[in-house]
Amino acid sequence: MNKQEFKAKASQKIDEISAKINELKAQKESVKQDVKSQFNESLHDLELKKSELENKYEDLQNSSEDKWEEAKVAFSEASDSFKEGFKNITSVFS
Repeated sequence: MNKQEFKAKASQKIDEISAKINELKAQKESVKQDVKSQFNESLHDLELKKSELENKYEDLQNSSEDKWEEAKVAFSEASDSFKEGFKNITSVFS
């Protein structure tokens, strides 16, 4: 995958993450009282991870050729961290 394709996929990933967070916020009221605190904490953690991912995306956009691979790896790691956090919050509904 070339640089432009990766950037496009990264941008799409951020849009998908924003949509997932918005869906979770919409479900916030339906969360059972006994897990609401855990849900809110996990949601806050996801929002922080999203912010970190957006920062990594900025780094990706502005990276020079010699820093491209490093920025790409950092973005991928931040994306994986979000996926793990998303798994954690969806387990609240199980």
